[in-house]
Amino acid sequence: MSSAAQQLPRSESRTLSGHEGAVLAVRFNRDGNYCLSCGKDRTVRLWNPHTGALVKTYKSHAREVRDVSASSDNAKLVSCGADRQIFYWDVASGRVIRKFRGHNSEVNSVKFNEHNTVVLSAGYDRTVRAFDCRSQSSDPIQTIDTFQDSVMSVNVTGTEIIAGSVDGTVRTFDIRMGRESVDNLGHPVNCISLSNDRNCLLANCLDSTVRLLDKNSGEMLQEYKGHICKSTKMDCCLTNDDAFVVGGSEDGFVFFWELVDAPIVASFRAHSSVVTSVSYHPTKTCMLTSSVDGTVRVWT
Repeated sequence: MSSAAQQLPRSESRTLSGHEGAVLAVRFNRDGNYCLSCGKDRTVRLWNPHTGALVKTYKSHAREVRDVSASSDNAKLVSCGADRQIFYWDVASGRVIRKFRGHNSEVNSVKFNEHNTVVLSAGYDRTVRAFDCRSQSSDPIQTIDTFQDSVMSVNVTGTEIIAGSVDGTVRTFDIRMGRESVDNLGHPVNCISLSNDRNCLLANCLDSTVRLLDKNSGEMLQEYKGHICKSTKMDCCLTNDDAFVVGGSEDGFVFFWELVDAPIVASFRAHSSVVTSVSYHPTKTCMLTSSVDGTVRVWT
């Protein structure tokens, strides 16, 4: 094993307990000092993962919360879920600033754009929708409806909206040019994430394969296997130096693959049930995992 692989976070430093039922996502904030989790208990929770402290709990969703995202200035957060609602929150007060509407089925994924002015959402209704945070309107300013099946994951760069769907595609929408490009992976996509250098895309597919694509050309660069991903929405990501791919598994394991040649360099049992998400610290050797077992775990 390389010295870099030996440095990967594999020792549990603490467990964040408090959710009642499955935790469906966990996310570091922009600077990595805090994290957000959400789950079946209809709550969003703000933690300090380095001390284990629960800072605040956000309650307004009527059904399970599928995803949560913090603005880059940490002042706002956005959450979505099975109640078809997208909640735009003030972090400090816990107040709901606005409920965005428009999806006519469950919402799977939410993200802020880089200026925190627009929220993007992806839903079971086969659409990606954009909402203006500065407007008083709750309705979408744009709807993308070219997908053939549920949209599971959305990401955004300065000029693009990128989304992955159960229809087997990753679609990239160039905001400035109004163009759409489609990469057909041939298997349902349940998560996409961007490399830190923004040149590559990771797509977690329901054939138990994570695929690495060149973001601009769509060329398939590598495939990563060994985990189980057949029926559950599970996140994947890259380590903060883009050297390793990280992904969960339906058997409770976490896997690390070397980016270029794709061998498994480490795997370990992180949870007693499905690992729903992984989040890697922006600068440190530290990782968060969430699970159907109801916990968030911090690894260093």
